[in-house]
Amino acid sequence: MTKESKPPAKSTRAKAARKRPAKTQIVQDGAELNDTGLAFSMTMRRQIYFWLAAFVFLVLFLLVFRSILLPFIAGMALAYLLDPVADRLEAIGASRLLATCLILLIFIITFVLALIVLVPILSNQLAGLIERMPSYVSRLQNLIVDTDNPWLRRLIGESADKIQGNLDGLLQQGAGWLTKLLGSIWSSGKALVDVISLFVITPIVAFYLLLDWDHMVERIDGWLPLRHRNELREIAGNINGAIAGFVRGQGSVCLILGLFYAIGLTLAGLNFGLLIGMFAGLVSFIPFVGSIVGLILSISVAIVQFWPDYTWILLIAGIFALGQFMEGNFLQPKLVGGSVGLHPVWLMFSLSAFGVLMGFTGLLIAVPVAAAIGVLVRFALSKYLQSDFYLDRDNDAA
Repeated sequence: MTKESKPPAKSTRAKAARKRPAKTQIVQDGAELNDTGLAFSMTMRRQIYFWLAAFVFLVLFLLVFRSILLPFIAGMALAYLLDPVADRLEAIGASRLLATCLILLIFIITFVLALIVLVPILSNQLAGLIERMPSYVSRLQNLIVDTDNPWLRRLIGESADKIQGNLDGLLQQGAGWLTKLLGSIWSSGKALVDVISLFVITPIVAFYLLLDWDHMVERIDGWLPLRHRNELREIAGNINGAIAGFVRGQGSVCLILGLFYAIGLTLAGLNFGLLIGMFAGLVSFIPFVGSIVGLILSISVAIVQFWPDYTWILLIAGIFALGQFMEGNFLQPKLVGGSVGLHPVWLMFSLSAFGVLMGFTGLLIAVPVAAAIGVLVRFALSKYLQSDFYLDRDNDAA
């Protein structure tokens, strides 16, 4: 009995021996997974440190050299805007050098002619508006607190003298704020009045960048790490689409609206209509700000000029209403297209922040930086929504 029972014991020990390597293999697999996870964590940490260091270096570089960057950034922006035109000329058989020279020559001639024609008119209207501003303000005050039209007193419940005093204080504060704003713009944008640097260095920078644009893009693409090249190309393409969609599209919208407002207000007989219309159109790159500021300025001038004829005042308001209808239903869908990922609040914050930090140069780079940050945030959010942390998946079973 005892001898017969020994073979099963050997068989049991053999089975146990065969099971042990499986447990050892599981432990080894777990160790390998831990090593892989540790290596991945270290790689991610190095990448985070690298990009943070690059971002800090870029910010410090912009802050240190912000006083001399204006012509270079303007030249880079000009080359970026004109690169599609150069590509089309190359597609029809022109060399890159010929296309670059032709484009910059036409652009400079057009720009100089526009300055010769528009600058004297706009400067005269600006001088006239500044000269008449006190009388316009006084006229508006008199219309508001006019004893023959006591609608405001009935609405507010205050006496005419008190309303007059409040308006005087408000206008003084507004004048002080406007003076500080103009002084800040002048001091922060001193490079703008440096004609030599802006109108000499900018075309030269634009020429060389436009000539070598495709080569620079290829060279930078060759520097991308092989493992993440496709993702980085996708991010760069999204950033380029956002910047091109807003800067090129919204720039065209601003130019069209500026011409429409200027011509419409001038034909309506509004004083300083050309100046107000061009200003309203150029400021329209900030959503709703250009139309609101232009409407307030034009209605204020129209009230002083045409009162009590309501027809002309309503006509001025109708010009801006038509401009907004054109922008929302035709210009924005056709030229800008769908959403480029720039929320109006984020755009206004970026313009304010970069304007305070770097002056006029900051205003030039605010939109591209805001678009790039928006694309990066959306990319990081998409990765987070696909991660195990968000999906609450436990990897211990692996």
